[in-house]
Amino acid sequence: MERKRAVRRVGFVVLAANLALVAAKGGAWWLTGSLAVGSEAVNSLADVAYSLVVLGGIYLTTQPPDFEHPHGHERIEPFVSLVVALGVLAAGAGVIWQAATALQAGTYGRSANVAAVVVLVGTAVAKFALYRYCLDVAEEHHSPAVRATALDNRNDILTAGAALAGVLGSAAGYPVLDPAAALVVAVGILYTGYEIVRDNVNYLVGAAPPEDLREEILERALAHPDVEGAHDVVAHYVGPEVDVSLHIEVEGEMTLHDAHDIETELIRDLESIPEVDDVFVHVDPKELGEWKDDEREAV
Repeated sequence: MERKRAVRRVGFVVLAANLALVAAKGGAWWLTGSLAVGSEAVNSLADVAYSLVVLGGIYLTTQPPDFEHPHGHERIEPFVSLVVALGVLAAGAGVIWQAATALQAGTYGRSANVAAVVVLVGTAVAKFALYRYCLDVAEEHHSPAVRATALDNRNDILTAGAALAGVLGSAAGYPVLDPAAALVVAVGILYTGYEIVRDNVNYLVGAAPPEDLREEILERALAHPDVEGAHDVVAHYVGPEVDVSLHIEVEGEMTLHDAHDIETELIRDLESIPEVDDVFVHVDPKELGEWKDDEREAV
């Protein structure tokens, strides 16, 4: 329930902030004609579109488990993130086209005014606040969709800075800096799209999680007083969550009830790791000699 409230709140906050930024940047663009400011307005407009997608996606992913989805709906999140990436990439391509056309035709924006500077500085400050807020929620609740939103806001800090440089350069008598800054903004937008795709493809193809998580799983298994060995530790993403399977070795003479209790205790311990969803433990008698010295070779 706490996760549901937290990630849904992110969706509403980001949508409201992006709507306000579209209005502010659109007004500054109308006053200055600056391509750099215009590209930032387009970027924020794309942010509004993906905020709506994220809000809808978060609503779906936070629905409780049902008969058709017994593990819940969190695995929809990587798809939501990829939709965000498509919107970001499309916005970047649009800004490149606009800036390249202006450079070719030699039509640059008018001189900057105080409104443009205030809007761009305000954008950088607002985006930094949104970045930290989204990142904290994403890390606490392991949400790839919210992390994608955080990455986009982080990148918007840099693009707002590039747009500000273009606006000030144009005002200083170097109008070519305006479309040049718009190109920098576009590159930043495209890189954000790439980052989102890169991070979420791993969730969709069942890649292994970071090595430190696998090491923690192995250490917890071996820390149990009745576990004398562990091997064939496999961890992989199923959506944004991690499924784990492993073999443990125990005394072969113990009763089935005792072995079952050890298995249950270990499953509960491993499932307490925030990233881990399901754990499958196979119990082997240690006398079989299946222990492997190099645990990495067992995967």
